[in-house]
Amino acid sequence: MKIFSYILIAAALGLILFNLTLLDFSNLFEGNSLVALIGIVASLCAVCILLIFKMSKAIEEKTKGN
Repeated sequence: MKIFSYILIAAALGLILFNLTLLDFSNLFEGNSLVALIGIVASLCAVCILLIFKMSKAIEEKTKGN
């Protein structure tokens, strides 16, 4: 599960980088820029959720040892 979460985090970071290339800063809220902006926000949410999941698993492993 640890490797799978690292793969998902890497994929989300890759999507952020890809969507950054699609942004048009002169028209940020129109056309493909809006889609890219939504993709960036969604990928950031996915990274946050995966990091919270990893931290909860680490806490669970530490409490099982007691």
